[in-house]
Amino acid sequence: MSTSPELPPVAPSVTAELVEALSPRLRKRLDAGVAKLAARPVVRDGDTVRIAIDDDTDLELHAPGGAVTSADAVRCGCLLAPDCLHRAAAVSAAPVAQDIQATPTGVAEDSQAQTPQTPAASPEPRTQPEDETPSPGQLTAAHAVFAAAAAVLEAGTDGAGAALQAELLRAAHTARLAGLPRAAAAAVTVVTGVRAARSADPAYRLPDLVEALRTVLGVAHRLPHAAGAELVELRGTVRQPYTPDGSLRLYGLFSEPVLTATGYAGAVTWTADAEGRLYTVSDVAPGGAGRATGAADRTVRIGDTALTHRELSRAGLAVSGATVSPTGRLGAGAGVRAVRASGADWRGEPLERLWAVPVAEQVARALGDGPHDLLFLDVTLVGTVREAAGDCLLADCDGLALRLAAAHDDPALPHRENLRLLAAARGSRLRIVARLAPGPLPRALLLAAEHPSQPGVRVDLGLDRLQRADLPASAAPPGAAPVPDEAPLHLLRRRVHQAVSGGRRVLAFPGGAAGDPARLRRTGFATGAAVLDELHATAADRTRDAFGRLLPTDTPRFARAWLAAACYTGAVERGLCATAWGTRTGSQA
Repeated sequence: MSTSPELPPVAPSVTAELVEALSPRLRKRLDAGVAKLAARPVVRDGDTVRIAIDDDTDLELHAPGGAVTSADAVRCGCLLAPDCLHRAAAVSAAPVAQDIQATPTGVAEDSQAQTPQTPAASPEPRTQPEDETPSPGQLTAAHAVFAAAAAVLEAGTDGAGAALQAELLRAAHTARLAGLPRAAAAAVTVVTGVRAARSADPAYRLPDLVEALRTVLGVAHRLPHAAGAELVELRGTVRQPYTPDGSLRLYGLFSEPVLTATGYAGAVTWTADAEGRLYTVSDVAPGGAGRATGAADRTVRIGDTALTHRELSRAGLAVSGATVSPTGRLGAGAGVRAVRASGADWRGEPLERLWAVPVAEQVARALGDGPHDLLFLDVTLVGTVREAAGDCLLADCDGLALRLAAAHDDPALPHRENLRLLAAARGSRLRIVARLAPGPLPRALLLAAEHPSQPGVRVDLGLDRLQRADLPASAAPPGAAPVPDEAPLHLLRRRVHQAVSGGRRVLAFPGGAAGDPARLRRTGFATGAAVLDELHATAADRTRDAFGRLLPTDTPRFARAWLAAACYTGAVERGLCATAWGTRTGSQA
């Protein structure tokens, strides 16, 4: 099922309402109806979007505020309206309206980053009684979210059609009304990820959907037993507060495109002050690859500056009356003033201090509660290593064999092509910016690098396209490097990912993977083996009644077993990552 970027975003409650109103017979035809509707022509006229159902019938979606917020705003001209399939199919094909986006720390950010609200000083946080527990409404909402997300997990992306998605959207709406914005945002992210998977969207990444499912199930599972500060974290907040930060002198670092499976696209430019603190300027809104590739040439929306994101990444910015979110994002309120200033070279002050921080310290910060997960590294390109997702660069970083992977695989973005060209520059010593990718081996996603043949020039690898002429004259063909041994944690990770794609049924019959738990035990992962055994057992458990008839599956039990496997895998990967990078911070296996 494809999500059409031409349609306006639709509120989760509207989709849930229209799908629930369908008769059982029409609900079975909903997925086919969505596919058929996606092929019909779409015309936008102001706030109204029209879909030609046939030569004589149109369906209209009215979005006066940019999103469809009521069922009455979806009108169909067919004879069966308003009880027709077309209305439900249209909202199921449209992007989900999502004005919050939960962060890993439980703080929610305004996804309409290109038009942020005028920030103000955040009020003093209310003291949270240590014995405060969730309200009855929050308990009901958490149970509904867990049940709906568990149903999606059991079906897998292949089987989670529009009806199951609508149930999860209804649960998200209930959670939002109950004051659980983190659970609501995570549930919406799961739905948009499922839609991206079913439509073969190039922006879809299975690990992202796995993480979204782990988050929504984990929050809904923990919340009924939480109190005090833990409860505040699990509830989340609707908007991320901005606080005054006076005057700032910022130096551009790099820009990266944003293209998510949840239907948002744009660019984020990273800057730093003289003390090495990082700040971001973002332009992210609903859209696709075209918006991601073009956002870098849009004017930065802060103060009176006429800089584009691409220009800011190499120049500087002087800001007065600055307001900043806890994650370092600059606000664009009416009181903020900004003018262009000179930039700085990566190898000069003050930016050079970012690369002076020991690598192990940077990794410990990224694995912990640091404000970002960026790494500033000096590397020597060695060759390539073949992985399941494609070749990645192998580089020497202070004696570590570091894998540098493409940050995004969408063909509209130049990440992978640039990576392929850099592989031919073996022996080049480059200063790079990368994003840590936790795993058993040192691995990071390459975001920006020095130009391989032009000193002082930097390349944003998601926006700029290298040419073969940019390579050093002595560039050698990329050579394959030996692949070091990897801890067999992938045996468990693979099953966690397979469950999300194929549902419970793919784990019910382990087949050739029956020996995986024994292999995990032999290599010291006894807990991982027990978790995998339980996952297979819950997937295959189909009890019968007194007459020998199969009883319904225990969906919550399977979801809890999967959640345990996903959490264990993530914790051990972070511990192995810390060990691989030589840090003393991180989870232990």
